[in-house]
Amino acid sequence: MSVSTIYTDNNATTPVAPEVYRAMIPYLTEDYFNPSSMYESAQHAAQTISRSRRLVADYFGGVDPSQIIFTSCATESNNAAIYGVAKARPDRRHIITTTVEHPAVLEVCKDLQRGGYQVDFIKVDKHGKLDIPEFVRALRPDTLLVTVMHANNETGVIFPVEQLARITKETDPTIVFHSDATQTVSKLPIDLKGDFKDVDLLSFSGHKLHAPKGIGVLYLKKGTPCRAFMIGGHQEGGRRAGTENVAFIAGLAKALELASENHDQIESRIAKLRDRLESGILENIPEVRVNGAGAPRLSNTTNISCHYVEGEGILYQLSAEGICASSGSACTSGSLEPSHVLKAMEVPFTAAHGSIRFSLSRYSTESEIDRILEVFPRIIANLRKLSPYWDTQTNRPRSGASAGIM
Repeated sequence: MSVSTIYTDNNATTPVAPEVYRAMIPYLTEDYFNPSSMYESAQHAAQTISRSRRLVADYFGGVDPSQIIFTSCATESNNAAIYGVAKARPDRRHIITTTVEHPAVLEVCKDLQRGGYQVDFIKVDKHGKLDIPEFVRALRPDTLLVTVMHANNETGVIFPVEQLARITKETDPTIVFHSDATQTVSKLPIDLKGDFKDVDLLSFSGHKLHAPKGIGVLYLKKGTPCRAFMIGGHQEGGRRAGTENVAFIAGLAKALELASENHDQIESRIAKLRDRLESGILENIPEVRVNGAGAPRLSNTTNISCHYVEGEGILYQLSAEGICASSGSACTSGSLEPSHVLKAMEVPFTAAHGSIRFSLSRYSTESEIDRILEVFPRIIANLRKLSPYWDTQTNRPRSGASAGIM
């Protein structure tokens, strides 16, 4: 990354914090031993894993450290949770999830559906809010699992996971509740012995909170039926085989320590930057919308739809200006279909293709927001000059433009 690069794609990944990097170095150099080895030299690595496990457990309200399983990423954690529960309870074959889950959950549920499971995909409204009455109606005597994300990675919309878990357990305490908290760990408080006590499984990944890529966590409440997803060794209490990544585990623990320091002040500062970015865009660019603005959202995330332009073109021009963002549309993967999240929210066709997500972090600055607000309106104006649906003289859509491209 060059010095001039402005990075606003933190929901995709975050830079490793310097403190995290320093915490990892000893386990990449002189303390490289396999923590499962019996000789004395390896005991420090094993102790580091135990200490890190306790720190993660404390972060979530002081749960039993034995309930923390280290994985390679949130995708593995999600797969392990959903497939593991399905294997453990073959007598139940009904799953509830949402239409806007990350593919690491959505595709697993679809895979089980192809294998004969019944899956209810709960809808969201135009703001991205979950249809709670539909959720309640979906609960059945044969429901095996509910899996609902804590916050959406594209829009930042927060779901009331603690309420949904409570409703689930009040309906039938044997239904397993899982939440993908990849976007919320370090941003929102999650007390697994308090408000979130009805959550049985929770997944997240270190690289969303300034730890390295390649380390994740699965919280597995004691007594939850869940078969091991990876077998072959005794590691992680026999629940996840494979030699532990000691350096990255230590890095994750340090990242959670950092997330706890001055948390409220940092989140408040990030929220002010996000709000300033949004208001500046709304004031200077016509025909734009903030997706999810009518719902509770993460303080760092804004998803902006610009009518009558393509997200791919926006990203290319932002990149040319040294600004890293992501598109709310799947056009960057070669598809002309807009994001499944925006489709579920019924974002108009004219806007869904021109959606851009800016996601900030503790390292984002006011000067970076100023630069984006300087560049972004010009980029949209230039792209709209090329659009047959935009009148550059009036700086408005041409008459009948919406009907012409629906």
